[in-house]
Amino acid sequence: MYYIVETQKSFHQASEDLSSAVIRNGFGVLHIHDLGATLRSKGIAFEEECKVFEVCNPTQAAKVLSTDMRLNMALPCRISVYTEKGQTKIGLIKPVPMLCSLSQDAALVQVAKEVEEKTIAMVDETR
Repeated sequence: MYYIVETQKSFHQASEDLSSAVIRNGFGVLHIHDLGATLRSKGIAFEEECKVFEVCNPTQAAKVLSTDMRLNMALPCRISVYTEKGQTKIGLIKPVPMLCSLSQDAALVQVAKEVEEKTIAMVDETR
């Protein structure tokens, strides 16, 4: 269900490189949630770093929404760059198993496969 890789890059370098990989693969970054900074700003002693990138390909998103509007709750795709015990990791929840748990529509499964290939490519390029 998860696709997670480790990288020797710093958290900050991996975050910058992911932004570039997203664009190279025909997607856009809609928003970046800096969960580590948010938690620390609320007074929580959180040692790790974690940025969640909301990424989207408008054409693919439109296909999903025009087939089943309820799936708006599963969009956009999210790719995370985070640290865990000093190791930088990049990961995502795979779109195919996630979407298959929500819909059995064959057309949607095909879209999910295409998106999964691209999002994994983004992670691998960032590695």
